[in-house]
Amino acid sequence: MRPCADAPPLILTLALDADAMAWLEALRQAHFPPGRTLVPAHVTLFHALPGGEEARIRAALAAACATVRRAPATLGPPLLLGRGVALAVAAPEVAALRARLAEAWRPWLTAQDRQGWRPHATVQNKVAPEAARALHARLSAMLPPRRAMTEALLLWRYRGGPWEAAGRFALA
Repeated sequence: MRPCADAPPLILTLALDADAMAWLEALRQAHFPPGRTLVPAHVTLFHALPGGEEARIRAALAAACATVRRAPATLGPPLLLGRGVALAVAAPEVAALRARLAEAWRPWLTAQDRQGWRPHATVQNKVAPEAARALHARLSAMLPPRRAMTEALLLWRYRGGPWEAAGRFALA
């Protein structure tokens, strides 16, 4: 089967345990500008994989996720993004998996996805720098690192607005 050149790009994210995802979503809803949360809380692994290669990407994800166990992750500390705030995400097993996928998919990767991976979950974006600095200071003072469990990788189709779910690949 030939890849479809005009297929929408694919986004790959990390799913954490349900409690952690609900907590991140609540932070996002509390601090994102109203009307700007088109997608749920997420930790992006790849921003734009070629949609025309979806079958090959799905096969690679199924094989890779079968070899990586669910493992602890740490959320925090807060990171200042300039016009927003995120929480750092430390998940060594997923970082190693992402590195293997990046190597295998190198010809497909955009410049953004070829850069070093800084895993994070954005809780505020597109605000004035002063507002971002204030939230960063507040979260830094009151928010200890939080434990979570890695659960799966989620594949999404980008269609210009809200993302369309394209697959869930559970970790072993």
